[in-house]
Amino acid sequence: LLDIAGFAASLYRRGVPYIRIPTNLMALIDASLGVKTAVNYAGRRNRLGTYHPPAEAILDRSFLTTVEDRDISNGLGEVLKLAVIKDAHLFNLLENHGQTLCETKLQDDICAQEVIYRSVHGMLEELAPNLWESELERCVDFGHSFSPLVEMRALPELLHGEAVALDVVLSCYLAAHRGLISNDELIRVRKATQNLGLALWHAGFDDFDTVWESLEDATRHRDGKQRLPLPSGLGDYCFVNDITQAELKRALTAMKQAGAQHG
Repeated sequence: LLDIAGFAASLYRRGVPYIRIPTNLMALIDASLGVKTAVNYAGRRNRLGTYHPPAEAILDRSFLTTVEDRDISNGLGEVLKLAVIKDAHLFNLLENHGQTLCETKLQDDICAQEVIYRSVHGMLEELAPNLWESELERCVDFGHSFSPLVEMRALPELLHGEAVALDVVLSCYLAAHRGLISNDELIRVRKATQNLGLALWHAGFDDFDTVWESLEDATRHRDGKQRLPLPSGLGDYCFVNDITQAELKRALTAMKQAGAQHG
């Protein structure tokens, strides 16, 4: 809704001011930030859009009491992305308090406010120096390379944050196979994902052609290089440009087997 309203505001009379007031977690820690607006088009996510920052964004976590449990988990998928790739302390908070965050809808006084603060400011740290994305190596693209087409073709079954979390898990398998993270770290990511009420597998990832096409689409958008962010230890990252089909198939197989075992 924020993306659509922002897109409309950017077009009317060549741009009118608007204010973002997010009322679910995905909007609060993701869509309300930055300057981009967009709508889906031609079977692709965010294919039509503009750069049109809001005059103001008002963040109030009390709105989260009004949403379904699934919407909380969905938003936490984006928080998980940022934690794994950028903020080890945030990951520890999710790992240790994930179930409480879900059960209280981030209204607890233990760590909810810190989780939101670190999520919002972590995103702003990445977005502010690169508002128009002239720099194509972006760590916040983590979780957004393999899942976009799976998400679009599964609509409305799969929500965005759920798709991002699955992409995060798949990327962690790739990182583990390359020795960038340990097997223990991979297990921690899987457990944290489950604690947030998010799945470890979805049937959409059975379609290898769709997953590979999604990476190819991202590669075109990144000027011909994969520029794929992978975790290099929890809370840090590197970029790779040489993921092969065989490597991706191996990661998908391992991910599916573990997902079947652990639900």
